[in-house]
Amino acid sequence: MSERFLQANEFAKRAGVTVRTLHHYDRLDLLRPTSYTQAGYRLYSERQFARLQQIVTLKFIGFSLKDIKELLNRESFDLADALKIQRNILKDKRMRIDSAVKAIEKAEDALSNAETDWEAFAKIVEVITMEHNMDWVKKYYTEEQLENLSSRWNPEMQEKVSQDWNDLFNDIREAKANGEDPASEKSQSFVKRWDDLINQFTGGDAGIFQSLKNLYADQANWEGNFQKPWGDDVGDFISKARAAGK
Repeated sequence: MSERFLQANEFAKRAGVTVRTLHHYDRLDLLRPTSYTQAGYRLYSERQFARLQQIVTLKFIGFSLKDIKELLNRESFDLADALKIQRNILKDKRMRIDSAVKAIEKAEDALSNAETDWEAFAKIVEVITMEHNMDWVKKYYTEEQLENLSSRWNPEMQEKVSQDWNDLFNDIREAKANGEDPASEKSQSFVKRWDDLINQFTGGDAGIFQSLKNLYADQANWEGNFQKPWGDDVGDFISKARAAGK
């Protein structure tokens, strides 16, 4: 049985997309016509519905058209694996959105009690800014690393780790203000706490640790108002403490 070919308008109608969309995918070399009529009209085979379905599915769940093109052109492309990776990425995004919702609820509770909890409002800004920043931060990690991180992380862990980091930063600032020696036992305990928190994030994965280092080594190219979670005062003290402990 010979294969049937459809012109762009009929193919688009059956697929539930617009002809303009097909033209756009053609320009991107994402979904090329099988052939052309003598008059120059695009022709699509019925088998191309499968590729269009993959494009539409991946686009719906958040992949960019550039990423979709790279994925579909891989010889080893597996749609199930791609969906699994994107599911974990979306779970990570949901976790950060849940954190923002909790922060807003806390601020609402304060207002209902005729109070103005500025700390609660500051938390809203923090988590929403984090949500905005995390998308570009992901470029420093591989898909497998992002899947690893997402599978181990949850809102409760994020909240606890964030508090642990803030407590550590405050303890370091207090110690520095009191003239603590970076070589002291107390200062060395700060180094251990710091490394333990890093290890919680990386899960002991050397690749994730290297990606994290690459992120912080590339500060000149950070986007927007993204900043290190610690100030130079904390960074300077922990560096001296680390050097003194060697």
